[in-house]
Amino acid sequence: MSDKKLFLLDGNALVYRAHFAFITRPLFNSKGLNTSAITGFVRSLWDILVNQRPSHIAVSFDVSGDTFRHEWYPEYKANREAQPEDITAALPYIYKVIEGFNIPIITKVGYEADDIIGTLSKQAEKEGFKVYMVTPDKDFGQLVSDNVLLYKPSRQGNGVDIMGVGEILDNWNIERIDQVIDMLGL
Repeated sequence: MSDKKLFLLDGNALVYRAHFAFITRPLFNSKGLNTSAITGFVRSLWDILVNQRPSHIAVSFDVSGDTFRHEWYPEYKANREAQPEDITAALPYIYKVIEGFNIPIITKVGYEADDIIGTLSKQAEKEGFKVYMVTPDKDFGQLVSDNVLLYKPSRQGNGVDIMGVGEILDNWNIERIDQVIDMLGL
C-alpha cells in the first residue's frame, strides 16, 4: 500500500453537517457567535490529522454564483434554502483555521466542491495515491474504486465509516459502482 494518502474534504458538506449536529443545542462564544459549525468542522479535521496522518490534504468549497449545471438546467438548485446566517458568519473563521494548518483551500469558479474533489481523486489515483473523499454526501459513492474511498466522519460518536467498492455495493444492493448513478436517479 502506498504511503501517499490524500484526504480531500468537502468543506461545505462538513460545515453544514457540523452546524446541524448542534441545532438543538447550539454552541455560542462570549461574543454571541454561533460556533457550532466551527467546532464540528475543526473536530473532524483534527481527527483526520491525528488519527489518519495524511501525507496530503486539501479542502474544497463551493463558490458563490452559477455553475456549468445552471447552463444545462437553469432551475438547478432553485428550490434550495438560503445558507443559514450562522454558517455564513462561521465560514471566515473556518477558512482561517484551515489556513492556520497550512492546508490548501481549492475552489474554482463555475464548479462545485464535488466536481473538484471528483476530478482530483481520479487524477491522484493515477499518480499512485490512496484517496479519501471526506464527506457525508452519498453521491460520492459513484467515484469509489480500489484506491478512491468514501470517508464519512464520525457522527454522534458512531465512528468513522470508510467505504470502498464492497461497502458501496452492499450498501446500495447493486453489482457495479456505476449503478450508484442509477440509484441516485431513482
